[in-house]
Amino acid sequence: MIDNNTRANILIEALPYIQQYYGKVVVIKYGGAAMTDDTLKQAVMSDIVLLSLCGIKIVLVHGGGPEINAMLEKIGKEPKFIDGLRYTDKETAEIVQMVLCGKVNKDLVDLLYSHNGKAIGLCGLDNGLLEAKQLNQELGYVGEITKVNPEVIYTALENGYIPVIATVANGDDGEVYNVNADTAASRIAADTGAENLILMTDVKGVLENKDDENTLIHTIKVNEVPLMKERGVISGGMIPKIDCCVEAVRRGVKKANIIDGRIPHSILIELLTDKGAGTMILK
Repeated sequence: MIDNNTRANILIEALPYIQQYYGKVVVIKYGGAAMTDDTLKQAVMSDIVLLSLCGIKIVLVHGGGPEINAMLEKIGKEPKFIDGLRYTDKETAEIVQMVLCGKVNKDLVDLLYSHNGKAIGLCGLDNGLLEAKQLNQELGYVGEITKVNPEVIYTALENGYIPVIATVANGDDGEVYNVNADTAASRIAADTGAENLILMTDVKGVLENKDDENTLIHTIKVNEVPLMKERGVISGGMIPKIDCCVEAVRRGVKKANIIDGRIPHSILIELLTDKGAGTMILK
């Protein structure tokens, strides 16, 4: 049982971080186990509502891969990936829009509301929030963001709402494109002048030894990244996540974090404690 002194010390430790982030934008990319495990999902939503009530302007960006796969399977269509990105033909693009902007987005808004949070669902099509061009023909309707128009995000934040954003985008050719959620979160963080970008993953962070979670690297500077890639410390699926963090920091975000979404309340641990919860990327 936690005694009163311990409780008080936890609050005292959190205070300077609440002051640091008060009134600032923090962009959280939500995905992985934290999005599929009900206990973790509830913890994430309560964390976000708590931070919002502390005066921190949370922007929640989400994917929805498992739900998209489930819908594709229902119609007898097998999901296909190329270099980690979903191949998106015209039919798949319509399903992505339906599932992400419809079911997944509104379920998250409702879940935040059930925790007494004020949230509003948005997608990249709303007021031209995300503009994109085709990434390459091989991937079909997968987009590369060309512009972020954050006015609708500012409007939501100024009125006390948590914007919950599904990552589809307006194409410059009139088409609708599926956009990688990590990439979208990075660009949104940069274009809203965010204090912090947090990517939730299913790993502890960047490990010196990928087979030993005790070798977590707590801080990485942008100029250290190329050598860490050469050494193989940053490899595989971690490369695009680190690249998103580096891009955000280079565009003006003060820091970016890769945290383990499998740990309950990892967002609070990262933002409001001295030790943090994952790997931080700094300029």
